[in-house]
Amino acid sequence: MTVTGTAPGLVHLPGGTFLMGSDAHYPEEAPTHRVRVDAFSIEAVPVTNARFAEFVRATGHVTVAERPVDPTDFPGAPAQNLVPGSLVFTPTTGPVDLRHLSQWWTWTPGASWSAPEGPGSSVKRRPDHPVVHVAHEDARAFVDWAGLDLPTEAEWEYAARGGLEGMAFTWGDEARPGGRIMANTWDGPDFPWRSTKESGYTRTSPVGSFPPNGFGLHDMAGNVWEWTDDWWTSRHPEDAASPCCVPDNPRGGDVEASYDARQPQFRVGRKVIKGGSHLCADSYCLRYRPAARRPQMVDTGMSHVGFRCVRHQAPGA
Repeated sequence: MTVTGTAPGLVHLPGGTFLMGSDAHYPEEAPTHRVRVDAFSIEAVPVTNARFAEFVRATGHVTVAERPVDPTDFPGAPAQNLVPGSLVFTPTTGPVDLRHLSQWWTWTPGASWSAPEGPGSSVKRRPDHPVVHVAHEDARAFVDWAGLDLPTEAEWEYAARGGLEGMAFTWGDEARPGGRIMANTWDGPDFPWRSTKESGYTRTSPVGSFPPNGFGLHDMAGNVWEWTDDWWTSRHPEDAASPCCVPDNPRGGDVEASYDARQPQFRVGRKVIKGGSHLCADSYCLRYRPAARRPQMVDTGMSHVGFRCVRHQAPGA
Protein backbone atom coordinates (compact mmCIF):
# COMPACT_ATOMS: atom_id res chain seq x y z
CA MET A 1 0.00 0.00 0.00
CA THR A 2 1.34 3.43 -0.93
CA VAL A 3 0.73 6.26 1.50
CA THR A 4 1.64 9.78 0.43
CA GLY A 5 1.37 13.27 1.87
CA THR A 6 -0.96 15.44 -0.24
CA ALA A 7 -0.51 18.71 1.67
CA PRO A 8 1.16 19.85 4.89
CA GLY A 9 -0.25 17.64 7.63
CA LEU A 10 -2.38 15.51 5.32
CA VAL A 11 -1.63 11.87 4.52
CA HIS A 12 -3.36 10.33 1.52
CA LEU A 13 -4.83 6.87 2.06
CA PRO A 14 -5.89 4.83 -0.97
CA GLY A 15 -8.90 3.25 0.71
CA GLY A 16 -9.95 -0.36 0.56
CA THR A 17 -11.72 -3.11 2.46
CA PHE A 18 -10.93 -3.85 6.10
CA LEU A 19 -12.30 -5.67 9.13
CA MET A 20 -14.01 -3.14 11.39
CA GLY A 21 -14.90 -3.60 15.06
CA SER A 22 -13.92 -6.18 17.66
CA ASP A 23 -15.56 -9.24 19.18
CA ALA A 24 -12.99 -9.49 21.96
CA HIS A 25 -13.50 -6.35 24.00
CA TYR A 26 -16.59 -4.19 24.65
CA PRO A 27 -20.09 -5.08 23.36
CA GLU A 28 -20.59 -1.84 21.43
CA GLU A 29 -17.61 -2.77 19.23
CA ALA A 30 -19.21 -5.98 17.96
CA PRO A 31 -19.69 -7.64 15.62
CA THR A 32 -16.61 -7.48 13.46
CA HIS A 33 -17.65 -6.85 9.87
CA ARG A 34 -16.03 -5.97 6.58
CA VAL A 35 -16.50 -2.50 5.11
CA ARG A 36 -15.01 -0.62 2.20
CA VAL A 37 -13.93 3.03 2.20
CA ASP A 38 -12.94 5.24 -0.71
CA ALA A 39 -9.60 7.02 -0.90
CA PHE A 40 -9.29 10.06 1.37
CA SER A 41 -6.66 12.12 3.15
CA ILE A 42 -6.38 12.52 6.91
CA GLU A 43 -4.28 14.77 9.09
CA ALA A 44 -1.27 13.14 10.71
CA VAL A 45 -2.06 14.71 14.10
CA PRO A 46 -5.11 16.13 15.90
CA VAL A 47 -5.92 19.83 15.60
CA THR A 48 -3.73 21.76 18.04
CA ASN A 49 -4.40 24.73 20.28
CA ALA A 50 -2.33 26.91 17.95
CA ARG A 51 -4.39 25.98 14.89
CA PHE A 52 -7.66 26.41 16.75
CA ALA A 53 -6.51 29.83 17.98
CA GLU A 54 -5.84 30.83 14.38
CA PHE A 55 -9.38 29.79 13.46
CA VAL A 56 -10.87 31.78 16.36
CA ARG A 57 -8.87 34.88 15.41
CA ALA A 58 -9.97 34.60 11.80
CA THR A 59 -13.66 33.95 12.43
CA GLY A 60 -14.50 35.21 15.92
CA HIS A 61 -16.00 31.80 16.68
CA VAL A 62 -17.29 31.40 20.23
CA THR A 63 -17.27 27.77 21.32
CA VAL A 64 -20.24 26.07 22.92
CA ALA A 65 -18.40 25.99 26.27
CA GLU A 66 -18.04 29.78 26.19
CA ARG A 67 -21.66 30.65 25.41
CA PRO A 68 -24.41 31.61 27.89
CA VAL A 69 -26.47 28.61 28.97
CA ASP A 70 -30.22 28.40 28.36
CA PRO A 71 -31.84 26.87 31.49
CA THR A 72 -34.62 25.33 29.38
CA ASP A 73 -32.03 23.11 27.70
CA PHE A 74 -31.04 21.58 31.04
CA PRO A 75 -34.16 20.87 33.09
CA GLY A 76 -33.39 20.15 36.72
CA ALA A 77 -29.75 21.23 36.53
CA PRO A 78 -28.37 23.12 39.56
CA ALA A 79 -28.36 26.89 39.05
CA GLN A 80 -24.61 27.08 39.71
CA ASN A 81 -24.03 24.86 36.68
CA LEU A 82 -26.04 27.06 34.33
CA VAL A 83 -23.05 29.18 33.37
CA PRO A 84 -20.51 28.83 30.57
CA GLY A 85 -18.04 26.07 31.31
CA SER A 86 -17.11 22.49 30.64
CA LEU A 87 -16.23 19.17 32.27
CA VAL A 88 -12.67 18.87 33.56
CA PHE A 89 -10.93 15.72 34.77
CA THR A 90 -10.15 16.02 38.48
CA PRO A 91 -8.11 13.23 40.11
CA THR A 92 -9.67 11.76 43.21
CA THR A 93 -7.89 11.62 46.58
CA GLY A 94 -7.92 7.83 46.67
CA PRO A 95 -9.57 4.69 45.27
CA VAL A 96 -13.21 5.07 44.23
CA ASP A 97 -16.03 2.99 42.78
CA LEU A 98 -15.25 3.06 39.06
CA ARG A 99 -18.91 2.65 38.17
CA HIS A 100 -19.53 6.31 39.02
CA LEU A 101 -17.50 8.51 36.71
CA SER A 102 -18.99 11.70 38.18
CA GLN A 103 -16.40 11.30 40.94
CA TRP A 104 -13.58 12.40 38.66
CA TRP A 105 -15.38 14.79 36.32
CA THR A 106 -16.04 18.30 37.60
CA TRP A 107 -18.29 20.86 35.95
CA THR A 108 -15.95 23.85 35.87
CA PRO A 109 -17.31 27.35 35.13
CA GLY A 110 -14.96 29.15 32.79
CA ALA A 111 -13.30 26.01 31.44
CA SER A 112 -12.92 26.20 27.66
CA TRP A 113 -10.47 25.44 24.87
CA SER A 114 -8.25 28.37 25.92
CA ALA A 115 -8.53 27.65 29.67
CA PRO A 116 -8.53 23.84 29.81
CA GLU A 117 -8.57 23.52 33.60
CA GLY A 118 -10.74 26.58 34.16
CA PRO A 119 -9.96 30.19 35.14
CA GLY A 120 -6.26 30.76 35.67
CA SER A 121 -5.20 28.02 33.25
CA SER A 122 -4.02 28.74 29.72
CA VAL A 123 -2.86 27.10 26.51
CA LYS A 124 -0.08 29.64 25.94
CA ARG A 125 2.55 27.07 26.88
CA ARG A 126 0.65 24.28 25.13
CA PRO A 127 0.37 25.46 21.51
CA ASP A 128 1.26 22.01 20.20
CA HIS A 129 -1.17 20.09 22.43
CA PRO A 130 -4.50 18.95 20.95
CA VAL A 131 -7.34 21.40 21.43
CA VAL A 132 -9.97 20.16 23.91
CA HIS A 133 -13.36 21.30 25.24
CA VAL A 134 -14.68 21.44 21.68
CA ALA A 135 -18.24 20.33 21.00
CA HIS A 136 -19.12 18.72 17.69
CA GLU A 137 -20.45 22.07 16.45
CA ASP A 138 -17.07 23.67 17.14
CA ALA A 139 -15.20 20.95 15.28
CA ARG A 140 -17.64 21.28 12.38
CA ALA A 141 -17.13 25.05 12.27
CA PHE A 142 -13.37 24.55 12.15
CA VAL A 143 -13.38 22.05 9.29
CA ASP A 144 -15.80 24.21 7.30
CA TRP A 145 -13.42 27.16 7.71
CA ALA A 146 -10.42 25.01 6.76
CA GLY A 147 -12.14 23.55 3.68
CA LEU A 148 -11.87 20.08 5.14
CA ASP A 149 -14.25 17.63 6.83
CA LEU A 150 -14.66 15.33 9.81
CA PRO A 151 -14.02 11.61 9.26
CA THR A 152 -16.70 8.98 9.33
CA GLU A 153 -16.25 6.29 11.95
CA ALA A 154 -15.21 3.79 9.27
CA GLU A 155 -12.64 6.18 7.80
CA TRP A 156 -11.22 6.94 11.23
CA GLU A 157 -10.87 3.27 12.14
CA TYR A 158 -9.38 2.36 8.77
CA ALA A 159 -6.78 5.10 9.23
CA ALA A 160 -6.07 4.14 12.85
CA ARG A 161 -5.36 0.52 11.97
CA GLY A 162 -2.47 1.63 9.78
CA GLY A 163 -2.78 -1.40 7.52
CA LEU A 164 -2.79 -3.97 10.35
CA GLU A 165 -5.67 -6.41 9.97
CA GLY A 166 -7.50 -7.48 13.11
CA MET A 167 -4.88 -6.29 15.59
CA ALA A 168 -5.93 -4.99 19.01
CA PHE A 169 -3.84 -1.79 18.91
CA THR A 170 -2.66 0.57 16.21
CA TRP A 171 0.80 -1.02 16.47
CA GLY A 172 -0.05 -4.71 17.03
CA ASP A 173 -1.44 -7.01 19.70
CA GLU A 174 0.79 -6.13 22.66
CA ALA A 175 -0.08 -3.07 24.75
CA ARG A 176 3.59 -2.37 25.44
CA PRO A 177 5.76 -4.24 22.94
CA GLY A 178 9.12 -4.83 24.56
CA GLY A 179 8.01 -2.61 27.44
CA ARG A 180 7.80 0.46 25.18
CA ILE A 181 5.11 3.04 25.90
CA MET A 182 3.29 3.59 22.59
CA ALA A 183 0.62 6.16 23.48
CA ASN A 184 -0.38 8.79 26.00
CA THR A 185 -2.66 6.78 28.27
CA TRP A 186 -3.08 6.48 32.05
CA ASP A 187 0.07 5.06 33.64
CA GLY A 188 -0.39 2.36 36.27
CA PRO A 189 -3.39 0.58 37.80
CA ASP A 190 -4.55 3.32 40.17
CA PHE A 191 -7.07 5.25 38.07
CA PRO A 192 -8.35 7.92 38.73
CA TRP A 193 -6.23 8.99 41.68
CA ARG A 194 -2.58 8.09 41.21
CA SER A 195 -0.55 7.91 38.01
CA THR A 196 2.95 6.47 37.88
CA LYS A 197 3.79 9.18 35.29
CA GLU A 198 5.90 6.73 33.27
CA SER A 199 4.93 8.39 29.99
CA GLY A 200 5.91 11.83 31.25
CA TYR A 201 2.34 13.14 31.01
CA THR A 202 -0.71 13.19 33.25
CA ARG A 203 -2.95 15.16 30.87
CA THR A 204 -2.55 15.89 27.15
CA SER A 205 0.81 15.67 25.43
CA PRO A 206 2.21 17.56 22.43
CA VAL A 207 0.86 15.94 19.27
CA GLY A 208 3.29 13.49 17.70
CA SER A 209 5.03 12.66 20.99
CA PHE A 210 4.56 8.93 20.49
CA PRO A 211 5.37 6.63 17.55
CA PRO A 212 3.16 6.82 14.43
CA ASN A 213 1.19 3.90 13.09
CA GLY A 214 1.86 2.18 9.79
CA PHE A 215 0.30 5.05 7.84
CA GLY A 216 2.45 7.66 9.56
CA LEU A 217 -0.41 8.93 11.72
CA HIS A 218 0.21 10.00 15.32
CA ASP A 219 -2.10 9.91 18.34
CA MET A 220 -4.61 7.52 16.84
CA ALA A 221 -4.46 5.91 20.30
CA GLY A 222 -4.65 7.93 23.49
CA ASN A 223 -4.04 11.64 24.10
CA VAL A 224 -7.61 12.76 23.22
CA TRP A 225 -10.78 11.12 22.01
CA GLU A 226 -11.64 12.40 18.52
CA TRP A 227 -14.97 13.38 17.02
CA THR A 228 -16.29 11.57 13.98
CA ASP A 229 -19.28 12.68 11.94
CA ASP A 230 -21.40 9.55 12.49
CA TRP A 231 -24.39 9.28 14.81
CA TRP A 232 -23.97 6.76 17.59
CA THR A 233 -25.30 3.21 17.33
CA SER A 234 -25.13 0.73 20.21
CA ARG A 235 -23.56 -1.98 18.04
CA HIS A 236 -22.29 -2.59 14.53
CA PRO A 237 -24.33 -4.27 11.77
CA GLU A 238 -23.75 -7.93 11.04
CA ASP A 239 -21.07 -8.89 8.56
CA ALA A 240 -22.17 -9.16 4.95
CA ALA A 241 -23.03 -12.69 3.87
CA SER A 242 -21.07 -12.31 0.64
CA PRO A 243 -17.95 -10.32 -0.37
CA CYS A 244 -19.99 -8.65 -3.07
CA CYS A 245 -22.27 -7.15 -0.41
CA VAL A 246 -19.61 -5.39 1.68
CA PRO A 247 -20.98 -1.89 2.39
CA ASP A 248 -19.24 1.07 0.77
CA ASN A 249 -18.45 4.11 2.91
CA PRO A 250 -20.88 3.16 5.70
CA ARG A 251 -22.36 5.80 7.98
CA GLY A 252 -23.81 5.57 11.48
CA GLY A 253 -27.45 5.53 12.51
CA ASP A 254 -29.80 8.50 12.77
CA VAL A 255 -30.05 11.24 15.35
CA GLU A 256 -33.20 9.89 17.02
CA ALA A 257 -31.63 6.49 17.61
CA SER A 258 -28.53 8.12 19.07
CA TYR A 259 -30.34 9.66 22.06
CA ASP A 260 -29.41 8.37 25.50
CA ALA A 261 -32.40 6.38 26.79
CA ARG A 262 -31.09 6.78 30.34
CA GLN A 263 -31.54 10.54 30.10
CA PRO A 264 -34.87 11.04 28.29
CA GLN A 265 -35.03 14.69 29.40
CA PHE A 266 -32.05 15.47 27.18
CA ARG A 267 -32.99 14.95 23.55
CA VAL A 268 -29.49 15.63 22.34
CA GLY A 269 -27.91 13.62 19.55
CA ARG A 270 -24.72 11.70 20.21
CA LYS A 271 -21.87 11.22 17.75
CA VAL A 272 -19.18 8.55 17.81
CA ILE A 273 -15.81 9.46 19.28
CA LYS A 274 -12.78 7.28 18.68
CA GLY A 275 -9.26 6.55 19.87
CA GLY A 276 -9.31 6.78 23.64
CA SER A 277 -7.43 9.41 25.64
CA HIS A 278 -4.81 10.06 28.28
CA LEU A 279 -7.41 8.83 30.79
CA CYS A 280 -7.66 5.32 29.34
CA ALA A 281 -6.37 2.91 31.97
CA ASP A 282 -5.98 -0.81 31.39
CA SER A 283 -7.73 -1.39 34.72
CA TYR A 284 -10.75 0.71 33.76
CA CYS A 285 -10.99 1.78 30.11
CA LEU A 286 -9.05 -0.34 27.64
CA ARG A 287 -10.24 1.84 24.80
CA TYR A 288 -7.05 3.17 23.24
CA ARG A 289 -7.65 0.77 20.34
CA PRO A 290 -8.88 1.30 16.77
CA ALA A 291 -12.12 -0.61 17.36
CA ALA A 292 -13.01 1.28 20.52
CA ARG A 293 -15.93 3.70 20.30
CA ARG A 294 -17.96 5.82 22.67
CA PRO A 295 -21.02 8.10 22.35
CA GLN A 296 -20.59 11.81 23.00
CA MET A 297 -23.42 14.36 23.16
CA VAL A 298 -22.87 16.82 20.34
CA ASP A 299 -23.22 19.82 22.66
CA THR A 300 -20.65 18.58 25.17
CA GLY A 301 -16.92 19.16 25.09
CA MET A 302 -14.62 17.74 27.77
CA SER A 303 -10.98 18.06 28.75
CA HIS A 304 -10.09 14.87 26.86
CA VAL A 305 -12.04 15.29 23.60
CA GLY A 306 -10.59 16.82 20.42
CA PHE A 307 -10.63 16.09 16.68
CA ARG A 308 -8.68 15.86 13.44
CA CYS A 309 -9.65 16.67 9.86
CA VAL A 310 -9.94 14.76 6.62
CA ARG A 311 -10.19 15.70 2.97
CA HIS A 312 -12.50 13.67 0.82
CA GLN A 313 -11.46 13.03 -2.74
CA ALA A 314 -13.72 14.68 -5.28
CA PRO A 315 -15.67 12.26 -7.51
CA GLY A 316 -13.61 11.34 -10.54
CA ALA A 317 -10.44 12.89 -9.12
